[in-house]
Amino acid sequence: MKASVLCVLLGALLMGCTPVVSQRGYLQDLDNEAGIDPTNDTKTTIQQRLGYPSTEATFGSDAWYYISSVEKQIAFFTPTIESRAILAIYFDKDGKVTDIKHYTLQDGHVVAFESRETPTRGKELTFLQQLFNATPGVPIGQTRTPGSNGPGPGGP
Repeated sequence: MKASVLCVLLGALLMGCTPVVSQRGYLQDLDNEAGIDPTNDTKTTIQQRLGYPSTEATFGSDAWYYISSVEKQIAFFTPTIESRAILAIYFDKDGKVTDIKHYTLQDGHVVAFESRETPTRGKELTFLQQLFNATPGVPIGQTRTPGSNGPGPGGP
């Protein structure tokens, strides 16, 4: 009896540590991608063949990006990206295909985000500081000045 309960608990524990693998984004279709003809295809034919892009170029050239990635997550840990494939299709000003490129996870670069914050004027108080600095009988926004019996400046 105890051995079977122990086996069930051990099995449940192991199942919780089973990695969850998920495919996200565009599903690659190598036959459709191989059939793209830079001399004849346009934005319309690409959209009919591959669907809407994952994203489009914001600056510079006119490009569509079809992005797919495979992520693996174990239990509650941060997911890790196992693979990423990006199909980039570049267009000229008339909407005709000029170039096709494939990128992978190895082609990516780590972007260092700036972690500095702009300082603000004043002082942030914690909940306990606010609680201990509160003066009974004085409305919020008014302060008592030392040596006076009434509210400080701005008060009645």
